[in-house]
Amino acid sequence: MFRRARPLALTALIALGSLALTACGGGSGFNAGSDSASSGSKPTGSGPLNILIGSSGGAETDAVNAAVAAWSKDSGTKATVNVASDLAQQLSQGFAANKPADVFYLSTDTFAGYAANGSLLPYASELPNAKDFFPTLKASFSSKGTFYCAPKDFSTLALEINTDMWKAAGLTDADIPTTWDQLQQVATKLTTAGRVGLSFGGEYARVGAFFPQAGGAMTSKDGTKATVNSAANVQALTYLKGLLTAGVLKFPKDIGAGWGGEAFGTGKAAMTIEGNWIAGAMKKDYPGVKYSVVPLPAGPKGKGTMQFTNCWGIAKDSANTPAAKKLVEYLTSTDQQLAFAAAFGVMPSVESAAKDWKAKYPEQAAFLDGADYAVGVVNAPGSADVVTDFNSQIVGLAGADPKTILDSVQKNLQATLDSGS
Repeated sequence: MFRRARPLALTALIALGSLALTACGGGSGFNAGSDSASSGSKPTGSGPLNILIGSSGGAETDAVNAAVAAWSKDSGTKATVNVASDLAQQLSQGFAANKPADVFYLSTDTFAGYAANGSLLPYASELPNAKDFFPTLKASFSSKGTFYCAPKDFSTLALEINTDMWKAAGLTDADIPTTWDQLQQVATKLTTAGRVGLSFGGEYARVGAFFPQAGGAMTSKDGTKATVNSAANVQALTYLKGLLTAGVLKFPKDIGAGWGGEAFGTGKAAMTIEGNWIAGAMKKDYPGVKYSVVPLPAGPKGKGTMQFTNCWGIAKDSANTPAAKKLVEYLTSTDQQLAFAAAFGVMPSVESAAKDWKAKYPEQAAFLDGADYAVGVVNAPGSADVVTDFNSQIVGLAGADPKTILDSVQKNLQATLDSGS
């Protein structure tokens, strides 16, 4: 899945959905009788199913294995889960050898390529719960008006605040930042000789959350034109450069941390911007740290955050597509998604589970609230290389010109969009 992202690595993690992003959440439990997928009727088609996943760890692996085993027993279709060490590579190799997995995790940055070359079965609109998926997630796995594959779960970004440091700085709930100016003000108050007020990864997968807050985006709505160097994006990157040069924002690598969660958990930063995967990391690695989660402050044009997701891809040439669709129907059912959330900390991709999820995890509600205005990562074929280059430039933002950086990325992304590769 897409969990904890380390600097410059999120693209690869997203490819694993891995979206980078290490496991979060806790607990366990699976409801083998969730929704209509567990009706017991055996689907037509032939042969067993081979499922390929990229796991964030043992909790996710165990949860998927248990869910698939329950479905397999109920349906009578043999199904085997394989955990990839490199999901993107192994998925590509399977298709190249004409032996792809029947069902597999598919990240946003690899989806477009497989959809374009005809490798994917465009089944998602046929699912009984097709209208239940969050619209922004459906958009991440749609191409030319066709909803291809069901989002399996997702994460968004929010602001995490160390509450002890917050109180020590004389701040109260009334000071929780809701604007860029307020974020800079509290980050300044929280910065001391021994810590920085705010730290998050120097990468597109964090910085990109500020673009929609300023009214910007990486591409036009139809995805055909790069809009990286828009005035809005320049404004967002200039704002972040200001925080860096003021010393109230530092990237994790500059304070001896591997990612934002580590900077936050070790007390090197009073605030960070991470996704809900941080909950598991804090519980496991920094259980003594008290913190709260609030929405990202709005920018000049309103609220904005980023979302990270994978879908359940089905190979078009699978020998048993009817069973594959039934399996995905089961795995994306409301009850099963809530079971996955309890097992490894993801958020359900269906709106019908939102109320129950927030009731069970009220301290993380800000993450799910962000689904209403979240934007997905750029997912055009070939965009992963563009993002990698973008990341390499973001780490030097403090000493660089924001527009020069964005002009460079604009040129590269537009070339990629024009080539369709």
